[in-house]
Amino acid sequence: MAIIYVSVAILLLVLLITWAKLHPFLAFLVTSIVAAILLGIPLESIPATLEKGIGGLLGSLAVIICLGAMFGKLVSESGAAQQISTSLMKLCGDKYITWALMLTGFIVGIPLFYNVGFVLLIPLVFSVVYQTKLPAVYLGIPLLAALSVTHGFLPPHPSPTALVPQFGANMGLTLVYGLIVAIPTMALAGPVFAKMLKNIDSQPLETFKPANIESNNLPSAFNSFATSLLPVVLIAGTTALPYLTGGDHSALTFIKFIGDPMVVMILALAIATFTLGLSRGMKISKIMDSYSDAIKDIAVILLIIAGAGALKQVFVASGVSADIGDALQSIELNPLLLGWLIATIIRICLGSATVAGLTAAGIVAPLVLSTDVDPNLMVLAIGAGSLMCSHVNDSGFWMFKGYFNLNLKDTFKSWSLMETIVGVVGIIMVLILDAVL
Repeated sequence: MAIIYVSVAILLLVLLITWAKLHPFLAFLVTSIVAAILLGIPLESIPATLEKGIGGLLGSLAVIICLGAMFGKLVSESGAAQQISTSLMKLCGDKYITWALMLTGFIVGIPLFYNVGFVLLIPLVFSVVYQTKLPAVYLGIPLLAALSVTHGFLPPHPSPTALVPQFGANMGLTLVYGLIVAIPTMALAGPVFAKMLKNIDSQPLETFKPANIESNNLPSAFNSFATSLLPVVLIAGTTALPYLTGGDHSALTFIKFIGDPMVVMILALAIATFTLGLSRGMKISKIMDSYSDAIKDIAVILLIIAGAGALKQVFVASGVSADIGDALQSIELNPLLLGWLIATIIRICLGSATVAGLTAAGIVAPLVLSTDVDPNLMVLAIGAGSLMCSHVNDSGFWMFKGYFNLNLKDTFKSWSLMETIVGVVGIIMVLILDAVL
């Protein structure tokens, strides 16, 4: 019965947005309340449940998205984005630009948390859009497909990293298998699939439109790349440094602090304010006005993400994910396929890839211990399922729709289908690896 109520709630959400034309934030709140009542959450607990969901999802994400928007705005207005896109075009040319963006997303995505990578790299995509006049969705999907692949398959991202010890897997071997699965997956879901999306009309947010600056007034290529990639370097460096400290507690504590995405973004924005702004003659008042403009566009996206967090918390608090898992656990399937299926169902219901992965892991962990299934491949199978069928209860869906300024139909045709391709190709590659090994 719980699965029926979840289906009713998701259908209601879709109808409120598409048919009733309600603002997505309001639609989320209405749907969350209806779902909470249907799923048996006490009336007096519903407001607290919604507040917990909104606060839990926006806690650090709001800061990261806002700082990332400011960072992207400065990269855009200073000419750094124009310099980067010009350099990329000289290196790759129009013919291979989608593959270059895919590789950029993959390399950056390995050490970078997904939401941080999203807000950092979307301005780069838009700068290439305005320079090449190529469709925004066509250029954006390859990069975001690569980010999704790293988020679901590769440590040190939260879900795969947490699953490794639960299954008794090996971190290094999981990473090697993950790379084998990731390369064909992101190629098919990225540049290959993107060829089908050239006709989607997208007008990206004006806040990321790069200023048209004469080449002799652009920051140097080194300054542009070094400053723009500084958050990546900081997080990648703090990921590797703990292995060089010899276990020193003080050093590990400091590295953990510096490596926190929020701290990284604060440091990166402070440095960028100087290297791309003040040192090149920009007045501090102009820079701050630019930051304010960036926040105005992000506010709507934050509200929608908050609404998605409220609905997700209703599903979590009601225990519906456990009910769904129990119903599926008795199905006789290949354990890898079963893990993928459970993660897929929970992903569709809850929206969060990380929550779907961790919840599915708790359900299938006994299968890993009681069968001869490869635990490293189970990590990847659940990772693939956790990326499936992103739709209106996923914050990534709304970030993509908002940043690319798309309608719902085109968001489903591009973002949702791309994520589904990642999940399907991912599990196929896992099953092939299982047969070979």
